[in-house]
Amino acid sequence: MPSDLKPVDAAKDRRKIKSVRRMKEIMTAYYIDAKTASDTGKKVAWITSGGPVEPLIAMDVIPVYPENHGAMIGAAKMGVDLCEKAEAMGYASDLCAYARADIACATEDGGPIGGLPRPDMLICCNNICGTVLKWYEVQARYFGVPLFILDTPFTHTEYSPAANQYVRAQLVEYLSFLETHCGKAFDRDRLTEVGRLSVAGQKLWQAVLHTTTHRPAPMSAFDAFFHLALIVTLRGTQTVVDYYTELLAEMETRVAEGISAVPEERFRLLWDNLPVWYRTRWLAEKFAGHGACLVADTYTSSWCGAMPYLDESDFLGSMAEAYSRIYINLGTDLMADMVVEMVSTYRADGLVIHSNRSCKPYSLGQYDIQRIVQERCGIPSLMIEADMTDARNFSESQIETRIDAFMEMLATGCSPRSRPFP
Repeated sequence: MPSDLKPVDAAKDRRKIKSVRRMKEIMTAYYIDAKTASDTGKKVAWITSGGPVEPLIAMDVIPVYPENHGAMIGAAKMGVDLCEKAEAMGYASDLCAYARADIACATEDGGPIGGLPRPDMLICCNNICGTVLKWYEVQARYFGVPLFILDTPFTHTEYSPAANQYVRAQLVEYLSFLETHCGKAFDRDRLTEVGRLSVAGQKLWQAVLHTTTHRPAPMSAFDAFFHLALIVTLRGTQTVVDYYTELLAEMETRVAEGISAVPEERFRLLWDNLPVWYRTRWLAEKFAGHGACLVADTYTSSWCGAMPYLDESDFLGSMAEAYSRIYINLGTDLMADMVVEMVSTYRADGLVIHSNRSCKPYSLGQYDIQRIVQERCGIPSLMIEADMTDARNFSESQIETRIDAFMEMLATGCSPRSRPFP
């Protein structure tokens, strides 16, 4: 460590996660590959974040995620400008900010990376919301490329055999679609291998997230928001397995050496909904200033929630249930059950709920979840209203006041747990 660092700076430098540099290198190479796909003879498919990417990987198609791009736009603080341009095109301000930013971006190759690479096809799965259906139809028309839509029925309380049969039939159609537009037969043996790597990557990602059960936590949900990129983007590749193996080793080392994400961790909080991309650092520092670490969240854990339903020996067959039972495609009672379990697993002292103006499906039912968690876990909760990408819906003074009051309540013990953890 450089000898000229002050003690405070040295401690801060020690807390930095070293794998960040490797993640940036991988993502840079990934976007370069996608942008030069026409030179290498590969095809590019735009796909929704909750969509089945493994068949694309098996066919050597490069998956690109407009939602990931929307997060990058938000983090680069370019969301307001692009959303306003979409609104000038006639799109309502109430629509998802990811969709508005992406639609505007496509017309001018804008955004932090100069626009996404031109797609050869679009793959849309509605297990995350209904907006993606129209969003991807708009882009399919704009680029003049084929669109495949995978319809996953909403899982209110249970996943029926009829629903499973319905989705499995569509997956067979999905493979036929890829064969037609890639001009080659689908290699099911390759899909089996990709499926194995997908499950391995999800297990490693879950293990990384699980390191925050340790107190103090070696990372926070704000760190997880960043490191999530690979399990979404390149799920089913050796790259993901190798990276999360390295990241897990670093987290385990941090636990062993007592390196914490938040110095002098006092409170452990759970985050619900997507990040506020343009203010993640501010929020992280604001909570850390109160000695609070957001040790887990419902968003990043969604990409390992399919594991109980995946069967490596019949990966294609098990994909139907796995992709239908992701967190955001569940009924409110099932979502609340998962939040209650996370409160117990991570020993959370409080729940922070992001009421996200852009993501209606994620935000619908949050007041019920808030009530259920309070009743069953006896922990207080904080509701903040914002937007994942459009900064016009963020009031710093209002949110700062709410956070300060919430943390003061925790610090003074005004809302102790009324009952033990389940």
